[in-house]
Amino acid sequence: MSLAELELPGFRFHPTEEELINFYLKRIIIDNKFDSNIIGFLNIYLSDPWELPGLARIGEREWYFFVPVNRKYGPKGKPNRTTRNGFWKATGSERQIRSSLDPKMVIGLKKTLVFYGGRAPKGSRTDWVMNEYRLPDGHPLHKDHDIVLCKVYRKATSLKVLEQRAMIEEDATKRIPTSLPSPQSQDMLGSLESSPLSKNDMHFRSCEEENHNNTVKLPQLSASNAFVEPPKFSFDSLSSPLWTELQSAGQDLWGLFYLS
Repeated sequence: MSLAELELPGFRFHPTEEELINFYLKRIIIDNKFDSNIIGFLNIYLSDPWELPGLARIGEREWYFFVPVNRKYGPKGKPNRTTRNGFWKATGSERQIRSSLDPKMVIGLKKTLVFYGGRAPKGSRTDWVMNEYRLPDGHPLHKDHDIVLCKVYRKATSLKVLEQRAMIEEDATKRIPTSLPSPQSQDMLGSLESSPLSKNDMHFRSCEEENHNNTVKLPQLSASNAFVEPPKFSFDSLSSPLWTELQSAGQDLWGLFYLS
């Protein structure tokens, strides 16, 4: 089956772990001439993980490769998983892959690794993850062939982490002080204040001053005179001309009311 026959709408390559070991990994070890149209043979440690999707034969969210094990100190040394800009670090211990037909039979081992940017032992953790599948140590095919099958993918960011990032960004925005007026705005305000007034502005200002002059002025209170006392009543006020006029007017009104 050619690759062109697999490029069908809706096609997804998502094999189980048992299929990866029994069908693909064992087959590439038994038949040295076997060339899978889906999984290619590549030394992934010569590239950084973000370059691997473009080197894979197929895949959208996960990419598969047959990888030769490159060891540091001879055939029995530790694998060298260093790239140009980082390194792959194992997390936890290997997990056994068992046969679905015989759960007691171990058909392979799975190791999970995370990519770190920089150089060991320091480095910044990234969201690139790799699952490395290999045959058990006692398997007869494992003696002469040191080949593993790797699945590379990016770990999805959880909703909780996204919410925490949003809260941190929101708090940082609230802490930013309000910006002061720019020099351009200050120059504009200064030019408006120094500019001559128009006729309408002069008329409005003159009306405002006139209204201010016509306002009733209340007596000023001092600390020694906290209350304004009303004028005191005296008998001398009854002899004033005003009181006489009011008294005569009242008598006239009373006479008219009596005659009616």
